[in-house]
Amino acid sequence: MKLYLVPTPVGNLGDMTYRAVEVLKGADLILAEDTRTSRVVMQHYDIATPLQSYHIFNEHQTLQNVVERLLSGMTIALVTDAGTPGISDPGFLLVRECVKNNIPVETLPGATAFVPALVDSGLPCDRFVFLGFLPHKKGRQTAVLQLAQETRTMVIYESPFRLVKLLEELTDVLGEERQVSVSREISKLHAETARGTLREVHDHFTSKEVKGEIVVIVSGKN
Repeated sequence: MKLYLVPTPVGNLGDMTYRAVEVLKGADLILAEDTRTSRVVMQHYDIATPLQSYHIFNEHQTLQNVVERLLSGMTIALVTDAGTPGISDPGFLLVRECVKNNIPVETLPGATAFVPALVDSGLPCDRFVFLGFLPHKKGRQTAVLQLAQETRTMVIYESPFRLVKLLEELTDVLGEERQVSVSREISKLHAETARGTLREVHDHFTSKEVKGEIVVIVSGKN
C-alpha cells in the first residue's frame, strides 16, 4: 500500500530518472493526467503497467475509488503530462486524502519546469514565489496588481496564446524596465530563453509565433 508521485520529462525523454522507471514498472496501476500523452513515455521505457485517467475534471469523482484501492493494498503511481504531479497539476487532493487515511506517500525527485527556468533566468534564486497560472478572467487584474509590491523573484506559468497579453499587463503594472526572463520548450530541440526588460521581451515575442509551455520569471521590486 503506497502512493508514489512520479515526475516525468517536461521535454526531452532522456530526463526520466532510473528510479522513476523502476517505480512505474513496479506499480500495480498508473494514474495519468492524459493516458495518450503518458503512453508515449511508457512505451519509450517499456513500462507495461496499466494506465487509468486521473485529471482535474474527474479528480473529485475518482478520488474515493483510488483511496479504496490503496487501502486494499495496491501500489499506485501518479504522473501528469509533464513535470512533477501537484505543481499546477492534479495531485494535491489525492495526497491530502492519503495523509488523512494514513496511506504512505512518496514523491520522487525529478523534472519540474520552473526550476531550470528560474536558475537559467539570471535573476535571484535565493528567495522566490511560485504563482503558477494567474487567473484567466475573474481576479486576474487584482492578481497582477498585487505583484507590484512583491520583492521576491516571481515565477509564473502561462500558455503560449496568452504570453504577449501577460507581458503587456506586467509592463503596465511594473514598468517597462523591470527585468524578466521567459523560457519555453524547456529541454526540447527548440528550447529558448529570452531575457531583458519587459519591453524588450514583449517586443521579441510579439514579432514571432509563440509555441510550447511557458515559464515567466520576473524580478522583484527593489
